Amino acid sequence: QVQLVESGGGLVQAGGSLRLSCVASGNRFSSLAMAWYRQAPGKQRELVARITVGRITNYADPVKGRFGISRDNAKNTVYLQMNSLKPEDTAVYYCNARETIITPQYEYWGQGTQVTVSS
Repeated sequence: QVQLVESGGGLVQAGGSLRLSCVASGNRFSSLAMAWYRQAPGKQRELVARITVGRITNYADPVKGRFGISRDNAKNTVYLQMNSLKPEDTAVYYCNARETIITPQYEYWGQGTQVTVSS
């Protein structure tokens, strides 16, 4: 059982930056694959970025070159640095964790944090 607590969302102007944080409970963070998803009104939830246990990263095409995902295992925290924000980035952003060692390989979700980019 893992609980995820997010912070860092807010209102910014186009071209600005935000850094989202997600803190995970428990003692298995180093074995969790982490990711950020987002969901805009009327749209499906979509993967934004992911980072593996080995710190390999992957990004959705719309955010490549602008967003960066990282993790600090000593702090049980994953970050999403968002630069050059656009109005189309406006969405609720969700932290996600997947077990990689124990079975069943459960998936956990944070409560979501609102990011609004004004034009």
